[in-house]
Amino acid sequence: MPLSFRKVLPLLACILSLAVSWNASPAFAQATSPQSGVTSSVLPTGGGAALLDPSDTVFLLLDHQAGLFQTVKDIPVAELRSNVVMLAKLAKLMNIPVITTASEPNGTNGPLMPEIHEYAPHAVYVPRKGEVNAWDNEDFVRTVRSTGKKTLVMAGVWTSVCVMFPALDAKVAGFKVYAVIDASGDPSEMASRTSLARFAQGGVIPTSTNAVLSEVHRTWNRPEAADIAGLYAHVSPNYAAVVESYKKAQEVARGQSRGTAGQAPNQ
Repeated sequence: MPLSFRKVLPLLACILSLAVSWNASPAFAQATSPQSGVTSSVLPTGGGAALLDPSDTVFLLLDHQAGLFQTVKDIPVAELRSNVVMLAKLAKLMNIPVITTASEPNGTNGPLMPEIHEYAPHAVYVPRKGEVNAWDNEDFVRTVRSTGKKTLVMAGVWTSVCVMFPALDAKVAGFKVYAVIDASGDPSEMASRTSLARFAQGGVIPTSTNAVLSEVHRTWNRPEAADIAGLYAHVSPNYAAVVESYKKAQEVARGQSRGTAGQAPNQ
């Protein structure tokens, strides 16, 4: 390793370490985690006013059923399921309520994917009586309202039906509604594009799993930072390379520091 690089590497690792562990001032750090009792993530600067407020959010995961997955053509099913798992893990980590539902799990649409309740054991399942639109079911709407949250983050299969219908109805009912497109799926690209247009026309906000993660995250200056980094690696596997390179830089820097400390002083 060139001498100049060996001299710079410890400094690089130090800078990276400071970037991750910096104790940011309250003016620039997001309000702390939901467990602390903070009721809003909007900062004095106005930052966060247009973003998700985790303390006012509930995840609605709709009809992620085995049979319906077989009809999805606008996104690889493995990627769709992985993104749903990330949402479940994020909800558990950040104590965000989760509600799941299925119109008829004993029919051809099949059972819900089990990973949701596995990774978000606090999730509440609301069975429906065959209604295609979850918002037609009184128990489902009552359960949503009982959370006291006004921001609904929805994902499901199909996007154009199982997400679209309750999303539009919830928007009319006064909720702020997000549709997580890459945690949802449709039978065709055309159906997906049409859904995006109709969401926009109806005031529903299209988003992605990565955007939801980042809006809930907001700052590295929080006790869940290491777990959140793991979720970024989940939703974007290439991000794992960033973490690995950082860890390696730290290891090399520590080795260089020990080597320097062990050298005898020049006579």
